[in-house]
Amino acid sequence: MAADSVPSPTAESTCAATARGEQQRDVARLQRIARTVLAIALVLLGLYTLGNFLPAIAWAVVFAIATWPLYQRCAARFGTGGNIALPLVFSAAVGLVFIIPLSLVALEAGREAHGLIAWVNQARHQGLPVPGAVHHLPFGREAVASWWSEHLSDPDDASDLLDRMNEGGLLALSRNIGTQLAHRGTLFLFTLVTLFFLFREGDSITAQMRIASRRLFGPRGETIARQVVASIHGTVDGLVLVGLGEGVLLGIAYILAGIPHPALLGAVSAVAAMIPLGVIVALGVACLFALAKGMVAVAIGLGAFGLLVVFVADHFIRPTLIGGATRLPFLWVLLGILGGVESWGLLGLFVGPAVMAVLMQLWRDFTGRGFET
Repeated sequence: MAADSVPSPTAESTCAATARGEQQRDVARLQRIARTVLAIALVLLGLYTLGNFLPAIAWAVVFAIATWPLYQRCAARFGTGGNIALPLVFSAAVGLVFIIPLSLVALEAGREAHGLIAWVNQARHQGLPVPGAVHHLPFGREAVASWWSEHLSDPDDASDLLDRMNEGGLLALSRNIGTQLAHRGTLFLFTLVTLFFLFREGDSITAQMRIASRRLFGPRGETIARQVVASIHGTVDGLVLVGLGEGVLLGIAYILAGIPHPALLGAVSAVAAMIPLGVIVALGVACLFALAKGMVAVAIGLGAFGLLVVFVADHFIRPTLIGGATRLPFLWVLLGILGGVESWGLLGLFVGPAVMAVLMQLWRDFTGRGFET
């Protein structure tokens, strides 16, 4: 009986091998946990290091995704020029799309500065007469004219008001604008540099992202990535292209209505039209110009035409383009755009719909297929 209770050499070796296997699995599990913690820490450290440049990188990604189909067609036809020439051309073209309009606005502002200085000097010495548009107001004209005559028509009162405005914030405002221009210019230059490398290494980055998405999220990872790309394309078509179209139509209307500086105001309207209902502000300024010249009927007609353009663009064309690409209902498109702008600024125009599209895709997978892979 005693001999039967002694473990055989084979049993002892099996137990030892099992113990070593469990020990090795424990070590491997601890190593995986340590690698995961290290990777998360390094990612967070990298995000903290690049914190101020993350918006520039995000803009470069948006520009690259939006123009990638056109870039691929040009690369297939003309070649990449040693993988330098074509990325450089596309990066420069994206930069010029923003630099040329901003330069025109700066030149126009410089021209208008002389008129503004002359107007201020005239106000200091002669006061500000009641504008003719005040007498055409539908209501309150007497109260407005009386207040204007009491506070601004007298040269001393106008001079005191202008001095208070100058001392109160114009100097600080000019310094802040200069600082912001320098900061934004640096970020924009970094965006173009990043965009150049995204164009040059686009195929390699795309392949790496596909591998990473499959390893992290399985087959559904690539589906989510495609949804993000589709949402950015749809947003570019629905916001940028439609906004440019609105700006062109309103610019023509400004010319026909005799509004001062119609090209500049049309460009401002195009940019404002990229934000839902943002063009209403530019349209309101144009209508005020018309009222200031006493053209009440023109102001009403211009406002009605502008509101019609905005209504058609925001309720028919834009939801079709964005919602068709992202398969999002109009409500979620609108919430994504408005919420994105409030949270991320102009970058939220593209981030918001992309986030909503991914969430909607995840919800469809969860309710329809239960995230099966």
